[in-house]
Amino acid sequence: MTEEKKPKPNYYWSLFTTRCPRCRRGDMFKNKNPYKKLGITYILDMHNSCPVCHQKFELEPGFWYGTGYVSYGLTVALSAFTFIAWWIFIGISVDDNRVLYWLIFNGVLVIGLQPWLMRFSRVLYLNFFVRYNENYDKEDIVSFS
Repeated sequence: MTEEKKPKPNYYWSLFTTRCPRCRRGDMFKNKNPYKKLGITYILDMHNSCPVCHQKFELEPGFWYGTGYVSYGLTVALSAFTFIAWWIFIGISVDDNRVLYWLIFNGVLVIGLQPWLMRFSRVLYLNFFVRYNENYDKEDIVSFS
């Protein structure tokens, strides 16, 4: 008797939809929409473990402190991208206020995307430490201790 093979979920889709890195099926956050209610406790309200494969999300006390570096890197990369796009499409000049307009545009964009960036940085950070396991339903969770 052959065993039916489950399709492998796409890595990038699981990142952008904030899914568990081990099974790529379970939601990491209790609320799907980070913009529904603005508050740090609501935005970062996570399950303790994956509802599908039971992977523990907080691997050790203080684990999420590293996401500050990931979030900072994402924000710098986004700002560099918008600066280059602004330079190509609108131009940069010291004779008028185009740089000031870019700063305002970039500031509004970064503040507007901050709830999503905070969640995305957690997903990326956890993906550094937990790898996809297609046999997640048959194997035990590997711990670091």
